[in-house]
Amino acid sequence: MKLRFQKDGTFKIMQITDMQEIPAISKDTIALMERAVLEEQPDLVVYTGDQIKGYGVTYKGKGEELEREVAQTIGKLLEPVTKRGIPFAVTFGNHDCQVGISNQDQFYHIYKRLPNCIGEQAEGIDGGGTCAIPIEASDGSGRDVFELYLFDSGTDAREGGYEAFDPKIIAWYRKQREDLREKNGMYVPSIVFQHIPMREYYEVLKLVDRGEKGAVRAYRTHKNEYYKLGETCGAGDIFLEPPSVPDVNTGEFEALSECGEVLAAFVGHDHKNNFVGRYRNIVLGFTPSAGFNVYGNRTKRGVRCIVLSEKKPCEYHTYTRTYEELVGKKVSRPVFDYLTSKAPATFEAAIPMILKAVLFLALVIVLAVLLL
Repeated sequence: MKLRFQKDGTFKIMQITDMQEIPAISKDTIALMERAVLEEQPDLVVYTGDQIKGYGVTYKGKGEELEREVAQTIGKLLEPVTKRGIPFAVTFGNHDCQVGISNQDQFYHIYKRLPNCIGEQAEGIDGGGTCAIPIEASDGSGRDVFELYLFDSGTDAREGGYEAFDPKIIAWYRKQREDLREKNGMYVPSIVFQHIPMREYYEVLKLVDRGEKGAVRAYRTHKNEYYKLGETCGAGDIFLEPPSVPDVNTGEFEALSECGEVLAAFVGHDHKNNFVGRYRNIVLGFTPSAGFNVYGNRTKRGVRCIVLSEKKPCEYHTYTRTYEELVGKKVSRPVFDYLTSKAPATFEAAIPMILKAVLFLALVIVLAVLLL
């Protein structure tokens, strides 16, 4: 299936990320998906990973039974898109493969069997979810006006944190970029979608003092540092958790910024963040999570829309649509939703909370002993 700009010269992409759903899919997740797709009517939907909650015990089958269970969940999650005949593309997050089915098998055995799944796995790259998707001119000439890249950004690292971005993907991207230039006589404007953010996402933030109001504590590569949104971010942007980036930087951003054709990169992974900023010549954006069976920013969960222009391909418009806007302020499990909104996002973030709880308990015990 080939993608083409509409006759009015526009093309709308909807990014959906971090549904992290289980077989008992949340009614609120489906409600958000239905309303978002119905109201926005995208030309393409891009799923950027953690479609399922691969960890835990919610998926209980083994072998073919497990694959059927996962396929049924994914089929229901994507139904708001597939039943309308909307093309979709998919890449993976750190949790998808943790269910016990590789990204490659999920890609070929589940997603590619659904109607209108586009994108072919990059040649020479392991797994699934790394592909290049051209968008052609509206006049039917076959000329590539825009290019979308989906990258499989890896999973959790054995030593903690997240795997380094695969250098093979960087080499593949560079070749694809040059092949497009040769075919079209110019570098083709592009946007990148992936799950885990690059280290350079910290460059759109501002390092601040610990005591500054609204400061967010970072961990691992930025341990004990505190950040707020930088000057290139918008007034209504939301920043509630530190970018969870790989410990090792293999040079993805440097490759993407070399020739100026990559206009932006959009990620998920850190569920509560919803902001867009610029570092050097690339816009770096976070899209909030869309799933209600995992932690998130309550009714601020949502999807991102990106509207491209054929006549001015280097200019685009992006915005998010939240559950609150599309469905309302009521959720089906308010207590669960509140508790998960307070849960730590990572093991590193949990440690300070555990220490505070232990200190509080110790203080209570000391006071009790003194008062006896």
